[in-house]
Amino acid sequence: MNTQDKYLISIVGPTAIGKTALSIKLAKHFNTEIVSADSRQFFRNMQIGTAAPTPEELASAKHHFIHHKSVQENYSVGDFEKEALKCLDTLFEKKNIVIMVGGSGLYVDAVTKGLDYFPNVAPNIRETLNIQLKNKGLPYLQNQLKELDPVSYNTIAIDNPHRVIRALEICLGTEKPYSTFLNKGKTKRQFKTISIGLMANREMIYNRINQRVDIMMKEGLLDEAKNLLAYKSFNALNTVGYKELFKYLEGEWELDFAISEIKKNTRRFAKRQLTWFKKNENTLWFDFNTPTAHIINTLLEKTKP
Repeated sequence: MNTQDKYLISIVGPTAIGKTALSIKLAKHFNTEIVSADSRQFFRNMQIGTAAPTPEELASAKHHFIHHKSVQENYSVGDFEKEALKCLDTLFEKKNIVIMVGGSGLYVDAVTKGLDYFPNVAPNIRETLNIQLKNKGLPYLQNQLKELDPVSYNTIAIDNPHRVIRALEICLGTEKPYSTFLNKGKTKRQFKTISIGLMANREMIYNRINQRVDIMMKEGLLDEAKNLLAYKSFNALNTVGYKELFKYLEGEWELDFAISEIKKNTRRFAKRQLTWFKKNENTLWFDFNTPTAHIINTLLEKTKP
């Protein structure tokens, strides 16, 4: 495969900004296919809460890595990296351009740059951290991480216990910050990546998030959460939109409060997404209202032989 003229167009940006719609327009223009790098859209039965592409959107362009896993399966970023690269190898045999879209920064970076590799640490460290999580709660672990590695505290998905524990076990097991192991010795990819980001001012992003949550509730997010309640202990369901509704369904919260928490936690998530994506200085940022034709013209310039 001649890799000099193979391009992965990676669309990033905060949640609810319009990445899916743009990806489909670009896929149609370039007559190509879409690889999803959204770590929650991998799972079946999580259609509404993850804002997965609709059946109509899926029919309008070929998608990969949408609803291909059960919520009961463990599917790591390393698994995704291997499978996505294999998929891209196949696609690049017949396409010069492939679109990738998703708001999960770690999963995007796994494909475009490769994963970071960490030293092995004693398994009892993770066991201890899991016990602390159970007995003292996530805020206790978050504060530990803030002290040991403020960089990671400000960049990882701090509301995800799995990510917090992973960062902490490296800090404790190596006596070095987790963040110091990042971005070293990456494998060079056999394709070129063009990263484009969609952006809006904070007020607009937050308004779009609030509107999206209201639409999700009207579309049946509560029923979807009810159907998934039995699986709430699985990592796939440790997700904004579901974990708040589980608290309502178990009588812990009022529904209005649960909905307000979904909005608040989604806004926090969007803020962290932007922090992550803005680390890539090569990303071409566009206002979310930019005409698609302008974005296409920019990409045509960048992909000229």
